[in-house]
Amino acid sequence: MKTMVREILKIDAEASILIEGLPGLGMVGKIAVKYLIKQLKAKKFAELYSPHFPYHVLVNKEGRIRLLRGELYYWSENGKSLILLTGDSQAQTIEGQYEMANCILEFAEKHGVKTIITIGGYKSDNEKGKVVCASTNRKLLEKALNAGAIESPAGNPIVGMAGLLLGLSKLKGMEGLCLLGETKGYMPDPKAAKKVLEVLTKLLDLNVNLSDLDREIKRIEKIKAEMRKVRAESVISREEIREERKITYIS
Repeated sequence: MKTMVREILKIDAEASILIEGLPGLGMVGKIAVKYLIKQLKAKKFAELYSPHFPYHVLVNKEGRIRLLRGELYYWSENGKSLILLTGDSQAQTIEGQYEMANCILEFAEKHGVKTIITIGGYKSDNEKGKVVCASTNRKLLEKALNAGAIESPAGNPIVGMAGLLLGLSKLKGMEGLCLLGETKGYMPDPKAAKKVLEVLTKLLDLNVNLSDLDREIKRIEKIKAEMRKVRAESVISREEIREERKITYIS
């Protein structure tokens, strides 16, 4: 088996832009693209399967199983058209990353895509909410900067599908842009995803209400606060144990 895309619904129109958001640092890309899919009411029209995904299946609430997969959705309105790609996992090998990226680009080319936009997380210890961008095209990069992103420092590697799709897209005559939300990356980060979507929706002039993400942001902030409390109590407990061990008794 090779990486393949299986169309489950035929779409008549072509899409000018493909937006990718697979699992990665802070799950920023996946959160952002899934939110777009929901808000735009995009229709799933294809599934991507690959032997380079992790070797397990998923079980639903009814006990049925399915392979890990990528999912492609289509949306078109007022002359704008998008293909939105998300999924369960990225490829787990170097060869798999290249094979999957090439398969996605061939599928995108078949459907008239001219621009690839990838979304991911940017490792950072602060939470200023910046969106870092890089592009294969200076004009496209400037549009992202005008929409509120900042330019990526030189020499920064963009790992995984978010980077490879852009590098390979240039070989196919497409232009590419990457939007990376600042995140500490140790747990899902809807705040970083919202910051990326603020830039993306302005860049593409999409009318998308982002307020529904605030509820998830509050939930994650609550979990973080509880984790900080547990860590603090753990430190205090260790200090108390050390103090107790210092005590000597004279009989």
